[in-house]
Amino acid sequence: MTTPLTLDALRTHVAEGTTDTVLVCGVDMQGRLMGKRFHAANFLEHSHAETHCCTYLLATDLEMATPEGYRSASWSKGYGDYVLRPDLSTLRPVPWLEGTAMVLCDICEHDGETPVAHSPRAVLKKQVARLEAMGLTAMMATELEFFLFEKSFEEIRKTGFRDLTPISGYNEDYHIFQTTKEEHVMRPLRNGLHAMGIPVENTKGEAETGQEELNIRYSPALDCADHHSIAKHAVKEIAWQHGHAASFLPKWAADKVGSSSHVHQSLWSDGDNVFRDPSDDLGMSDLMRHYMAGLIAYAPDYTYFLAPYINSYKRFAKGTFAPTKTVWSVDNRTAGFRLCGAGTKGVRVECRIGGSDLNPYLAQAALLAAGIKGIEDKLKLAPATTGDVYDAGDAQSIPANLAEARTRMMGSEMLKDAMGEDVITHYARAAEWEIEEFDRAVTDWEIARGFERA
Repeated sequence: MTTPLTLDALRTHVAEGTTDTVLVCGVDMQGRLMGKRFHAANFLEHSHAETHCCTYLLATDLEMATPEGYRSASWSKGYGDYVLRPDLSTLRPVPWLEGTAMVLCDICEHDGETPVAHSPRAVLKKQVARLEAMGLTAMMATELEFFLFEKSFEEIRKTGFRDLTPISGYNEDYHIFQTTKEEHVMRPLRNGLHAMGIPVENTKGEAETGQEELNIRYSPALDCADHHSIAKHAVKEIAWQHGHAASFLPKWAADKVGSSSHVHQSLWSDGDNVFRDPSDDLGMSDLMRHYMAGLIAYAPDYTYFLAPYINSYKRFAKGTFAPTKTVWSVDNRTAGFRLCGAGTKGVRVECRIGGSDLNPYLAQAALLAAGIKGIEDKLKLAPATTGDVYDAGDAQSIPANLAEARTRMMGSEMLKDAMGEDVITHYARAAEWEIEEFDRAVTDWEIARGFERA
């Protein structure tokens, strides 16, 4: 595995003619890489320090619409500029693009120094700093689930997204023969990310036709989010190069299970996992119990950051391995939170609520904020739930839809204190806009149901 590039190493590559392009990328509200392609010579001479982008990049939707209602950016404010400041520790080659390197940026106000508070990287950095002040480091890992389809994005788009045929014809969970057929996409994905310095562990078939999973080794929280965003981009780009579409839509068909993004979490200090207590029956420290109690108590408050769209909530269904309740269990995949590695040095908690469409920076920040609150207030962790959690009638439920999640987020004093009220207001508007856009839509379901019989 290579290490990220230095500027001196990039200069050498440019001089040798092996690199001529640098992707300078910010992360938008949706978790996508947005930015510019620089000639490498210009990047080395000027733009490694900063470049600029329009403020609307942090006030748009998936369609790049520019809705009113944001305090930070609007037509009345004229849509000025933010500063993209490259984080040179993230400079790395992009092996599947000829002669190309990539760097991720922090997004700053026009002074070039003040972080834009609602930019995803800044939201996560704020929670990381709170932990550092407590002498703690968050170690996290995300699982990326997605579907591969036979046809390309362009072919599917021309059919109105109706001709959706997965790349496999049967559930391929752990299936080696079927995944062999998909190695023309998955092998360059693993190898390309590894060559970028991203610690890929494995890929596997998931529990549906055409469904894949990519696992990346745990790392400090900000690195984890960076890895996730780059990997998600890589999946789409490499699939496209091979004539296939890859989708992170959580629920693309009613009769198919959805795609998730589980988040594994532990807190460390001086190289040790402080979630671990060898004297405890499950290996859990008091600090871990307080942290998990915070995750569970505030789960409805931060669900928006794990499920940010209308479609996100279609995934939460009984018998699909997607949770519906915010309780914890020991190695039980029907609960919202699963204790993994019980009794070992790797003891950790897995949040199973998040969908494949989450923004990893925002999701991890929300989880850390809730966990920190649990530690600060020494919240008591209820006993583990056993059996089929779907039938746990007395357990707290995950918000049923985006409107409910938005209401809970807006009313959360915990989130306002942790992230800032302006940040919560900003993302509440993003959720509101999604709801408004969906309410204006006429769906195929409505037409088929009522065209003749209404």
